[in-house]
Amino acid sequence: MHFVTIPGAGGAGYAWNLVAEHLRASGHTAVTPDLPTGEHRGLSHYADAIADAAGDASEVALVAHSLGGFTAAVATQRIPVTRLVFLNGMIPVPGETAGQWWDAVGFAEARAKADREAGRDPDAELDMSAVFFHDVPNDRRAAIEGIQLAPDAEEAFTEPADFTAWPRVPIRVLIGREDRFFPAEFQRRIALDRLPAGTEIVEVSGGHMAALAAPDEVAAAILAG
Repeated sequence: MHFVTIPGAGGAGYAWNLVAEHLRASGHTAVTPDLPTGEHRGLSHYADAIADAAGDASEVALVAHSLGGFTAAVATQRIPVTRLVFLNGMIPVPGETAGQWWDAVGFAEARAKADREAGRDPDAELDMSAVFFHDVPNDRRAAIEGIQLAPDAEEAFTEPADFTAWPRVPIRVLIGREDRFFPAEFQRRIALDRLPAGTEIVEVSGGHMAALAAPDEVAAAILAG
């Protein structure tokens, strides 16, 4: 299997490097491309980059993190994928934009509820350390924050997801049980609402950046599908 990982916002493929090492050690090929962020580039540009990374491989699995779920949706129109995996993913419906997704899925309410239940202040300003990197080792956080890519352009959030339906292939949703940004209950609801019947939903260790926090468990969950 040729695994092509898709990063979330910011486009840094490094987020998947440790998982990719485990996939390669299991006898597969795996690539972790950066996305061509910036310069009025949107989902179509991101999907083209993923298609290039897939090359002419006959068996391609797309593994998408967070905003990468939108890129994966568009990329399925360019690549004859054989498997699809989401990790803490934003799962669109056809024609939806990433900017519309938040209200459509009730993100603010779900996150506030989870914060209250965990004893966190739902009205506090977003703290990257507490929300995204609370369980990521310092060296890994420093490495990804040291990567200098252009910020995602507005088009990444305003370009509709140009796909007609999810492909009829095995789909697996990995949910970080400690995700403070996309709570586990919230992710499970979206997966059940928006993906085909038969989609596998599996909880793994780690928060939103689980591929950096628990790469061995994430890789094992990908391979188990």
